Amino acid sequence: MIKIEQATLHHLEQLAVLFDQYRVFYKKDSDIKSAKNFLCERIEKNESVVFASFNENVMTGFTQLYPLFSSTRMKRLWLLNDLFVDAAFRGKGFSIALIEKAKEHCKNTSACGLILETAKSNTIGNNLYPKVGFELDKDHNYYSWDN
Repeated sequence: MIKIEQATLHHLEQLAVLFDQYRVFYKKDSDIKSAKNFLCERIEKNESVVFASFNENVMTGFTQLYPLFSSTRMKRLWLLNDLFVDAAFRGKGFSIALIEKAKEHCKNTSACGLILETAKSNTIGNNLYPKVGFELDKDHNYYSWDN
């Protein structure tokens, strides 16, 4: 049975382990202590909303949303920045349940939508997102600047 709840500091230990696995997936060095500190700060300062999925009492995955605003729509917009499910639980509906919870949160906060980005090489994500209602934006260029 899939259960989704908003993560709090109570969930920090389990969440930090999954967040560290997520970062390793994206070729970053493992650093659970820093992962825990990062998540703790986001949660304490209300700078993000994290939803965690569970199978019984085992945390299976998470999604982290960051608040943005759309000037043209004059509304809040959420960035679905992180989505990760432990390899042992993939293909069992946890990602879809997390995305659906993110959509629900978007509606509950009167936001105008959710946006996300993923690597072109992320075959799983690029197959998943259209299935849950996301549309690939072919009309805009995405640029970034790193400091």
